[in-house]
Amino acid sequence: DNGPPDPDLSDFVKDCNEKYAYPRIIVSTASEMCRELEKRYGDSIPKVAGDFTPYWEDGAGSSARETAVNREAAERLVQAEALYAMLNPGGYPAEEFYEAWRNVILYDEHTWGAHCSISQPDSDFTNAQWKIKQAFALDADTQSRKLLSDSLARRRAETGKITTVDVFNTCSWEQSDLVILPKNWNLGGNVVVNSRGEIVPTQRLCTGEIAFISRNVPSLSAERFTLKASALPSKSSPALVEASSATLSNYYLTVKIDEATGAISSLKHKNMGDDLVAGKGGIGLNDYFYVSGRDPKDLQRNGPVTATVKEAGPFVASLVIESDAPGCRKLSREVRVIAGLDRVDIIDTIDKEKVYQQEAVHLAFAFNVPEGVMRMDVPWGVVRPELDQLAGACKNYFTVQRWVDVSNERLGVTLAVIDAPLIEVGAITNDPWGGVGWIEKLEQTTTLYSYVMNNYWETNYKAYQDGPTVFRYSIQPHGNFDAAQAAKFGVERSQPLIAVPVDEETEVQRPAFSVEPANLIVTAFKPSEDGKARIIRLFNAGQRREKVRITWAKPAPEEVWLSNLAEEQASKLSGQVEMAPYEFVTLRVPLGK
Repeated sequence: DNGPPDPDLSDFVKDCNEKYAYPRIIVSTASEMCRELEKRYGDSIPKVAGDFTPYWEDGAGSSARETAVNREAAERLVQAEALYAMLNPGGYPAEEFYEAWRNVILYDEHTWGAHCSISQPDSDFTNAQWKIKQAFALDADTQSRKLLSDSLARRRAETGKITTVDVFNTCSWEQSDLVILPKNWNLGGNVVVNSRGEIVPTQRLCTGEIAFISRNVPSLSAERFTLKASALPSKSSPALVEASSATLSNYYLTVKIDEATGAISSLKHKNMGDDLVAGKGGIGLNDYFYVSGRDPKDLQRNGPVTATVKEAGPFVASLVIESDAPGCRKLSREVRVIAGLDRVDIIDTIDKEKVYQQEAVHLAFAFNVPEGVMRMDVPWGVVRPELDQLAGACKNYFTVQRWVDVSNERLGVTLAVIDAPLIEVGAITNDPWGGVGWIEKLEQTTTLYSYVMNNYWETNYKAYQDGPTVFRYSIQPHGNFDAAQAAKFGVERSQPLIAVPVDEETEVQRPAFSVEPANLIVTAFKPSEDGKARIIRLFNAGQRREKVRITWAKPAPEEVWLSNLAEEQASKLSGQVEMAPYEFVTLRVPLGK
């Protein structure tokens, strides 16, 4: 650990094996060792299951801006791979994707910076080390944007007025969502018409962009829209959303803002009788809390707020809540609802002051779900705090992939944590040296905190954060808990619909395949690195066994191979594949001749 490769190790093993008959020492990789262990003792090793959250994860919040940038770059790369698989598998730049993924992974790797980053935060050595670490995230961001752009190059209309737009869905299920056309596009009109010839309601946002809802975009394909210069209808469209100084509403939702704190004080869904905000202790949703020092008893809240209507409808409505806040130059929280969608979007901008003293920033979400059970999305699994954890797991803070859910048998709510992976359960419990201690047991709760920033480490991590950082969240009320629906919601918020200007003569992209049942989702659709096939990685996001049903577009592939990535082998698929909950299956589909 923390050292270069040591050639003495190989010499030692060689000398030892020449001198002694037993035990024979083999220099191997971890995977080789584990395969041998399984071969010898697999039938007798006891099995345990559960989460084992480590104790280093809060370092991700010490450079929150770069962590958010890196998370988004990873999601963008997944979308770019899918677009290459759809549009140009033979032109897949495998080496460029390798370099981009390498940078994503190296930013996530735990050696954040210099050993003296806290004691000498402004030294040349510390700054040089941080520049190296930061560059992994920034380079991944640049590379992912280029690869996404390149994946659409064959489709994009580069010159003239834009009269045709394709909206791509890179997910393996149908999507409906807001699409925003940039204000710098040379649009050929303000009237948007779908492929059925119907006028799609639009809204010119205050930023100059045009927004509309793209409904029912098929999986792994595109929906086409045309832009016309005809005059807008004389009668204005009926308002499907409403906004006042403290309230937002659409057909499904009513959202109220606490005019003292700026947090969401009420969230009601038309199909649910209960207000989904607990309000206990005066805590709402997206509620700002700051700890100066280590002790969470010394909580500070933001100052007086000013709420203004940013978007007034008729299809997008939002409020911007601005205030002073401890640790910040300015705190700005935008809350948004969209016509026809049963979710609330939150866009927080924390303009951080440069503070060297230990501190932390938290955003509270106190949900009212009686007897609700909290579930967290960890990579390729779902964990209930305390109930699904192994002894010794960290319980002061957790890292989640895309979402947290709180549900009872009747209703629930899913919170997508797009940019901020750290959460605390029930209370601000981040720093064990601040009087909280290491938590041994968590009680059931429906309150969580998004733990967005800190500088608590004594080494390696950043000593301060400075400037604006954006944190996005989405809240979706629902009925009883459905793991697959929660997974899809999380992916949709991280991998949105993509609009691209195209020539009207270009053929509309149709789905290459579809997957059933609904619990099965495609987590990766990409060309193979040898350029001879497409790779499809299936994941059973549900909680029961499922038989895979794939419907191929014509002409269907002549053969499909089932890949074993660990063994680097593949076998020809014959018959139906059955998947256990949270199991992966990887398919290799050779390209047609």
